[in-house]
Amino acid sequence: MMKQTIVLLSMLGSTLLANDAAALAKAKCATCHMLESPNFFQLQKLKAPAMDAVVFHVKLAKEKPEAQKAFIVDYVLNPDVSKSVCESNKVAKFGVMPSQKGNVTKAELETIADYLVKTYPHKDFAAMIKEVQANDKIRALTDSPFLINSDRLPHLTKLLVKHWDKGALGLTPEQKKKLLVIRKETLSAVKKIKMQLKPLEDEVAEAMIDREDPSSVAPLLEKIAKLKIEATKVHLKCISQTTAVLSDEQIAYLLPFWE
Repeated sequence: MMKQTIVLLSMLGSTLLANDAAALAKAKCATCHMLESPNFFQLQKLKAPAMDAVVFHVKLAKEKPEAQKAFIVDYVLNPDVSKSVCESNKVAKFGVMPSQKGNVTKAELETIADYLVKTYPHKDFAAMIKEVQANDKIRALTDSPFLINSDRLPHLTKLLVKHWDKGALGLTPEQKKKLLVIRKETLSAVKKIKMQLKPLEDEVAEAMIDREDPSSVAPLLEKIAKLKIEATKVHLKCISQTTAVLSDEQIAYLLPFWE
């Protein structure tokens, strides 16, 4: 009987602590961060990242729960763009959160961080993000002007946008200057090729819908193939020039699968 009583009191105590932590998170975080799991359309209208998204990225960047909690406590009190674990385009959209010194104590933050790491992200949010990422990959393949569409040939301009200001990548001002030139030249060249490709691909599609003889589109296919070769050359040049600017450590951070 005594053991059952102790277990019951322990469970009751844990429940009360969890409720207190949830209330504390609501009081200190909900003014800016959505605590419920957002749907795709809500994500587009938020003034700050949803808590699901915040913790999702923290867990991607930090493997162990203790490191995740320590990061949250430090970042809330001492935020800086170089510490951010979110993509740089999201930082540009939302800005860097202001320090919460004076609004929340370190002890309160430790309680909140423990609750956030245990609670977020919700399963439905994680599933939605995986679906969005899968759809993005499909769209990238559909819209790609390149001959080779493989993860082994990364789109470094996109990767750099995601990690541009992260301290873990550590780009210097001189590197950024060179990389911006490479990005501008790459995007400009690919855009011109894509504009030429679309009408040719549309014409091939229409011919097949109209049940024309496949041999009738052979000249169009030749033109499409040549343009895709040129686009692939642009892609390979971008990889070569970009990796020449980056250090071995920076390349390993961006492309761990190259190890």
